[in-house]
Amino acid sequence: MDAEKMKLKLYNTMTQQKEVFVPITPGKVGLYVCGITAYDLSHIGHARAAVSFDVLFRYLKHLEYDVNFVRNFTDVDDKIIIRAKESGENPLELSNRFCEEYLKDMGALQCLLPTHQPRVSDHMDHIIKMIETIIEKDCGYVVEGDVFFSVDKSPNYGKLSGQRMEHTRAGERVAVDSRKRNPADFALWKAAKPDEPSWESPWGPGRPGWHIECSAMSAHYLSPRFDIHGGGADLKFPHHENEIAQTCAACEDGGVNYWLHNGHVTINNEKMAKSKKNFKTIREITESYHPLALRHFLMSAHYRSPLSFSASQLDSSSEALYYVYQTLQDLEDALLPYREAMAEDGGKAQQTAEAKDVINKLKSEFEAKMLDDLNTAHILTGAYQEALKFINASIGKLKKMQKKQRVSMLVSLVEIEKAAREVLDVLGLLTTLSYAEILKEMKQKTLTRAGLSEEDIAQKIEERIMARKNKEFEKSDQIRAELTVQGIALMDIGKETVWRPCFPSQADSSDGDKSTS
Repeated sequence: MDAEKMKLKLYNTMTQQKEVFVPITPGKVGLYVCGITAYDLSHIGHARAAVSFDVLFRYLKHLEYDVNFVRNFTDVDDKIIIRAKESGENPLELSNRFCEEYLKDMGALQCLLPTHQPRVSDHMDHIIKMIETIIEKDCGYVVEGDVFFSVDKSPNYGKLSGQRMEHTRAGERVAVDSRKRNPADFALWKAAKPDEPSWESPWGPGRPGWHIECSAMSAHYLSPRFDIHGGGADLKFPHHENEIAQTCAACEDGGVNYWLHNGHVTINNEKMAKSKKNFKTIREITESYHPLALRHFLMSAHYRSPLSFSASQLDSSSEALYYVYQTLQDLEDALLPYREAMAEDGGKAQQTAEAKDVINKLKSEFEAKMLDDLNTAHILTGAYQEALKFINASIGKLKKMQKKQRVSMLVSLVEIEKAAREVLDVLGLLTTLSYAEILKEMKQKTLTRAGLSEEDIAQKIEERIMARKNKEFEKSDQIRAELTVQGIALMDIGKETVWRPCFPSQADSSDGDKSTS
């Protein structure tokens, strides 16, 4: 795919409009995303940011860009120090532990590893050097071992967030300091306090302010000016506003061409946040839902829109993905007896015209949505659902077809599967596991949510079989209905009864077991 021909449009927070993405260096992209402050397990608000920018990373690679993706870890911060004191741990050891836990969560969510994952503690020299430059250019000042940035020296301060200077507050996570020249001035360096981690600097021992780390590390791993900077909407002010001020003060050619921000995850109409104690950790969710279902949920609204968390939304995502993988598994099973015949054909058979239309529509709709500011909201509906329906309808016809016609259909189905897999791969919904293994994992998560085991289901199926034999149809309907409420659907296939996950709801017994007796 020629990236130059694909007009990717991204919403630039700085200009408040969609713009055609044009990289600074043709074929290459510099991408920096603000990572977590590592002092606790990450919640699904963090997961949304990670998944949103993982989709961007994957799609840029799909467009054949060479992407240098940097996502930092904040491992030096007030919150880390406070938590370490509470737990009696060394602050850096505590933050390292939660960095590792975060990476486990990212692996479960199928987020690709960034090119670089720098930590603040490893880049003190770069941070100190940038602060020195800011002071040399008269944009920073020293007060009793602390260093502050003077926002009055930044003429465009507030442009990204729309904050007017007279409305800005201190750009720190602490109370306003009376020593500041302007209440909006923010800390570049904090003088050491007793029993806190510190590093030597020209202004005495201390540690960096929150904002300077991203300016220093993005400049080091990318350059002072790079293509895309991403993060949560809550970071626009003060964090990203302060980044712009710092970087432009330190580097004349510094800046970012495209600023991207993902929307919040909300719960009960409030932003999910640790400070509000209304959060759900990634680990908590993936104990009872498949990580792919959580990823699907996080992409179920446009990345810039708020996303309301609920169990029913996760159930919907889980059901949608189960259908996708069950269809692909059914296709794999259906193709198995014909693999030898396909090999003998040697690629002579052509796809059917109908299959070509299905594939072209699937690919064109996918690209159109993704090129329009990564619109993943309904990516597995529309043409994708039509492709799955085509697969299901065609499987049942294979045995009845003439050999030549059948081989042509088999080739068509293989190509449709390939197109369907490519979409899943770009969205990060494809793993190294087989379809059967994924389905098995999803079924196990369903049992976990229902508080049941395979043995429990087998017993229920046996009870239903006996009820039907005894013509106790009301009882057999009740068994099925009770399981449906728990997200388990019983399906009669020939003389066998099997189960699969379903959306938990009250069963409709109007077409109950009387009609199947």
